[in-house]
Amino acid sequence: MRQAEQITDPIAYHGEGPVWSPSWGGLRWVDMLAGDLLTLRSDGSVDRLHVGDVAAFARPRSNGGYVVAVERGIALADGPDDVPTPLEPLWDDPSVRMNEGGCDPHGNLYAGGMAYDQRPGGAGLYRITPEGDVSVVLAQVTVSNGLDFSPEGDLAYYNDTATGTTDVFDVVDGELTGRRVFHSSDGTHADGLTVDSVGNVWVALNGAGRVRCYSPRGTVLEEIEVPVRLVTAVTLGGPDLTDLYITTSKENLDDPEPEAGALFRTTVDVPGKPVLPYRG
Repeated sequence: MRQAEQITDPIAYHGEGPVWSPSWGGLRWVDMLAGDLLTLRSDGSVDRLHVGDVAAFARPRSNGGYVVAVERGIALADGPDDVPTPLEPLWDDPSVRMNEGGCDPHGNLYAGGMAYDQRPGGAGLYRITPEGDVSVVLAQVTVSNGLDFSPEGDLAYYNDTATGTTDVFDVVDGELTGRRVFHSSDGTHADGLTVDSVGNVWVALNGAGRVRCYSPRGTVLEEIEVPVRLVTAVTLGGPDLTDLYITTSKENLDDPEPEAGALFRTTVDVPGKPVLPYRG
């Protein structure tokens, strides 16, 4: 089993949401419960920008700047390093926060949540159009995680971690339909995911210290070992999109590993896809 290398100090309490975009200079991820957006610079240093009580995930905007999910909604920035301006919350319940999301090929933003106490069905998955219209995609989600699309845009992969599976949807006329199990997480907790340029699905297995790669047919192709139990999310980046970046967490660990909260990286053979931006 290949091992990932540590490339930052354990700087995050709950690292999540890595994403690569040339528009902001490379890799960006979040220290979620600190409400901070982290950016890896070319010299290996990390910039930290506070954006709210929670920073769940970020995506570039097609017209410049970025969108970031904050505790109960989203915030927009016009420049890559600007402080974002929050929009109206998507919900009022203070016991539910944002957790993970992403964009589809049409520029819609999907944003999923979870209850702080992880009560079953306590949150939802929302779609926010470029015009700002909001709709509910899934009404009863426990821990919304990992969302990405196949290279052709006809499939969407999704984790509600509490189900113990990675699921797949057909994308028909822009709608997610026909939800079904793509692969069981085999007793582990499927967290963030990313899809590469040939349709392989890379899934962070939280609690297992591993990242697993599935073929489009659901066959296990490879596993990457990480010396931290709480592996949270993955993305493909770097100049040729073959660097697999892995975020980790020390949240609620009674005996944290020394590396927990660091960013890890390994090189893979198949490149990723360019990030899908938000067109709003």
